[in-house]
Amino acid sequence: GFLDHVALGNEEWNPWEGDEKNELVASQQRYEANLKMIKNARSHQEQTRLRVQIWGKAAIGLYLWQHIFEGHLEPANVTAQWREGSQKAGKTYFSFITGPSVVPGYFSVETENVVLVLNGREKAKITYATQWLHYAQTLIQTHKIQHVAVVLLGNEQCSNEWIQPYLKRNGGFVNLLFVTYDYAFVNEEDIFQWPLGVATYRNFPVIEPSWSMLHDPRSYICNFLGTVYKNSSREALMEILKQDGLDKLCWIAAREQWQPQETNESFKNYQDALLQSDLTLCPVGINTECYRIYEACSYGSLPVIEDVMTPGDCGNSSMYHSAPLQLLKTMGAPFIFIKNWKELPALLEKEKKMSLREKIQRRKKLIEWYRNFKAWMRQKFINTLENSFLSSDKG
Repeated sequence: GFLDHVALGNEEWNPWEGDEKNELVASQQRYEANLKMIKNARSHQEQTRLRVQIWGKAAIGLYLWQHIFEGHLEPANVTAQWREGSQKAGKTYFSFITGPSVVPGYFSVETENVVLVLNGREKAKITYATQWLHYAQTLIQTHKIQHVAVVLLGNEQCSNEWIQPYLKRNGGFVNLLFVTYDYAFVNEEDIFQWPLGVATYRNFPVIEPSWSMLHDPRSYICNFLGTVYKNSSREALMEILKQDGLDKLCWIAAREQWQPQETNESFKNYQDALLQSDLTLCPVGINTECYRIYEACSYGSLPVIEDVMTPGDCGNSSMYHSAPLQLLKTMGAPFIFIKNWKELPALLEKEKKMSLREKIQRRKKLIEWYRNFKAWMRQKFINTLENSFLSSDKG
């Protein structure tokens, strides 16, 4: 009866079918294992083409690693003395170290290629940055490392002359320089403009867009939380906002003196303001580019930027004439640029008439653009390092 049952249930019954099935599964597994091996061998080949160690000795390094590279750091605690992370990208294996314990001569230099992240904003920072450059120079001279690139938080007036002698083109040893603001020497060959990014020194986090961030109505048309310097366009902005009671539509919190240290409460207020406003007003400070621009993008609040050149040595590089914010403009930033805050009342009138649907579309476009911008900067950074470091290896 048992055999009849089997025969009826499966006319083509094959007593060896089980073995064939097992063999099929086994060969499929072998095939997949081989594929994996080939893939690993390939990535291993690529991986060994370049190993780069990034020494994060300025807060802007955290923007590079956590925001642009989407890299993680261990331990997660921001006050830790030593933090590190690694990831493979392109043909390169990157490792990143940061924290007060990263001191010249007191950590292992694990690669021949180094990216040094430095702060050159003021005299004391430059002195500290120079010590790191001299350390790197010694490593080059003693053949411990081969290539050095620098990511520099530049001076807000773009007076970065001190770094020039260290560049290879001027007889120094630094192959590549990525520098913030519209530095006149940006040439897209060995000197590149780098985004200022968010204020990582205040621990501004990586923001993941949520459904409500994109779709919920926001309580305010605009926001400005910041310092109002005497005789600046920020004073004019405050006047215009008060004139027609526009300050009632916006979240405004002005102070007369800049405060480097945020309290938890003031920082939460600032983040809430970005999340609760459709527009973020970005009046010029010492430089047109400010952290606020990137922080507003993180929350889908459209930056309204005072598009004027600040005093100093920025702008008019051989490459770009439409400074300020050349990097953002080149990348098609979907911001609102205005030349004078007198244009604001008309802008806010138009804003009042916008439907939530239109605002949602605009938010999506902004957040998508910002995501693509960071991905593009990451790719450009990797390609630039690979092209420079690998070609000079061959040479």
